[in-house]
Amino acid sequence: MTQSDDKPTLDNVIRFPVEAVTRFGFQRAEKRGSSSRTVKMESEGQMTLFEGRESHPQKGKVVPLPLQLSPFEEALMLDDQGDERAEEIYTKAIENGDRVADAWCNLGVLRSIEGDLDSAFDCFAQSLAAGPRHAESHYNIANLYFEIGDLRVARTHYEIALDVNEEFVNAWFNYGLVTALAEDYRAAHDALLRYKQLAPGAESECIADELLGYIQTAIHLS
Repeated sequence: MTQSDDKPTLDNVIRFPVEAVTRFGFQRAEKRGSSSRTVKMESEGQMTLFEGRESHPQKGKVVPLPLQLSPFEEALMLDDQGDERAEEIYTKAIENGDRVADAWCNLGVLRSIEGDLDSAFDCFAQSLAAGPRHAESHYNIANLYFEIGDLRVARTHYEIALDVNEEFVNAWFNYGLVTALAEDYRAAHDALLRYKQLAPGAESECIADELLGYIQTAIHLS
């Protein structure tokens, strides 16, 4: 990746504080579909199985068996615990064909945390090769392009992430920033309003309100 030379300036209309605003960072893929619901149901079932039967003698003791985790689920659990073995198990998940796009995405997030952004970029690219509409990887790779100042490509990836998941809260905020820097004030205005709708009371809401004030001024002056 090479840094873009045609980074936009905002001096011709109004000077924004957008560049000083902290963006939302990388986001990993989590459990999806029925698997997480199944875990919840099984856990609740074990808690209530013998409720109210204390007066009846038990001939045997039921010992709940540990849930059988897939490689991806095991890696996710280790990742939650900050265990460095998570990277190894995500790689195992990829080799086993288990949630390949998700595993590459989460590997990329770990590499980003380690500061190895080139490797992170490769991981997100591999994720998108396995799942072209993987929302988290589009969002994460957009963050990398945003970081190096390629706003056009960053915007494209944020747009794809939001097309896949219209309730991707962090993507709406970052999309508002990138469009403000690109001087597309109406898109930025709409994006930040959408963020506020999806995340009422969030700590970043006051920042969004401040940016909206600048953007509304810019719209009136443009």
